[in-house]
Amino acid sequence: MYRTFAEIKAAIANGTTVEDITRYYLDQIEASKHLNAFLEVFTDDALAQAKVVDQKLTNGTAGRLAGMVIALKDNIVYQGHKVSASSKILENFESLFSATATERLLAEDAVIIGRTNCDEFAMGSSNENSAFGNVLNPINEKMVPGGSSGGSAVAVAANLCTASLGSDTGGSIRQPASFTGTVGLKPTYGRISRHGLIAYASSFDQIGPFTNNVEDAALLLEIMAGKDEFDSTVLQQDTENFLPAFKTDKKLKIAYLRDGVESEGNDPEVKARMRDLIEKLRAAGHTVEGVDFPFLEVMVPTYYVLTTAEASSNLARFDGVHYGYQSPKVEGVDNTYKKSRSEGFGEEVQRRIMLGTFVLSHGYYDAYYTKGQKVRRIIQNKTKEILDQYSFIILPTTPTTAFEIGQNIDDPITMYLQDIFTVQANLAGNPAISLPMGNHSNGLPFGIQVMGKHYAEGNLLAFSDYLMKHYN
Repeated sequence: MYRTFAEIKAAIANGTTVEDITRYYLDQIEASKHLNAFLEVFTDDALAQAKVVDQKLTNGTAGRLAGMVIALKDNIVYQGHKVSASSKILENFESLFSATATERLLAEDAVIIGRTNCDEFAMGSSNENSAFGNVLNPINEKMVPGGSSGGSAVAVAANLCTASLGSDTGGSIRQPASFTGTVGLKPTYGRISRHGLIAYASSFDQIGPFTNNVEDAALLLEIMAGKDEFDSTVLQQDTENFLPAFKTDKKLKIAYLRDGVESEGNDPEVKARMRDLIEKLRAAGHTVEGVDFPFLEVMVPTYYVLTTAEASSNLARFDGVHYGYQSPKVEGVDNTYKKSRSEGFGEEVQRRIMLGTFVLSHGYYDAYYTKGQKVRRIIQNKTKEILDQYSFIILPTTPTTAFEIGQNIDDPITMYLQDIFTVQANLAGNPAISLPMGNHSNGLPFGIQVMGKHYAEGNLLAFSDYLMKHYN
């Protein structure tokens, strides 16, 4: 079993080949097919890439990720390979180019092993909205793995790859990381290029990694980050070392959101773990203070008003005419659009497109979309105000552990509230990470979330590494 890249490098130093490691993961995937984590496994390509990397290792020319086997969420494109965003409307579509993040991983000799299942067009919190079936949580197969990046989280949790990529629009990396006991990082908005990421909500989406430790997340961020001519929203500066050593004698000021920690909706054991961490940090000499954040109840509505509006616009291109699924029973242009989109999109995607179209419509634009943008600015300003006074904000990643498959599928409001602690980082654009630091008596894990200042991932990751090693 290879849980970290350090273990893989140690195995390579002892004579194990990258091809051996890749075959190991392929065997693991085959044995775990019932989890439905992968929509497609790139067996031949992965083995061919592994052989190339082995030759480079022999020649001393291998990149920094030589031996790391990575899975891609099925909304991150890879040239010459299928990508569907887990939607029937893009079934059998093959990408003509690779995402910038994909290219940068390949340039450092990572092996890409396959594409993972997710909620359709990254819309969901349970991975029950995929056109290709549920993903099962490997810790308890009756439970959801979280979403939308559930397949990527399960691939790492079940030891089907070393690391994986997901996308986080409102918690779609951190929430499944919490439910599966993995590390899930959402970088600052604009830290990693979105070129080649199929858009859900363009001003929220961000690519990030799932790993089993903080060091691997830092390494992947370092390699994927940086300026990109294909994305005007990306930070136009060179990358940096994202895991400086955390000085254990350095005493920090840390905030926690009172309403977030003490919320009535939180599982009692999640509350207890948060209180325990706060007390232990205080005992170590850190200043940990509760702060008021009076916008907790409006964050999820604000998030859904704005993201559905952007989704309505972004998904307009999938119409059965320009490209995408076209219904076989159509007559005329209007009928083609209606039938292709209603048959090609799943129920949740249709719901969000309709919501977004409504809030952008004449007579409702100012009442919903404009007001949502104003509230977003207030949330951004308040988050910045807190982080100007404190180094980090800590809070639960999720109010509970994973719930049962089917439990919330008919209740969109309950499902949307799964994002209550994660959407703040997306609304404000801040980096945030979920750390597997909670173990419930029901046998399921849950995450502790740390949020940092804009573009301060180095500090965030160093502190996260410190937490994992000293308070886990």
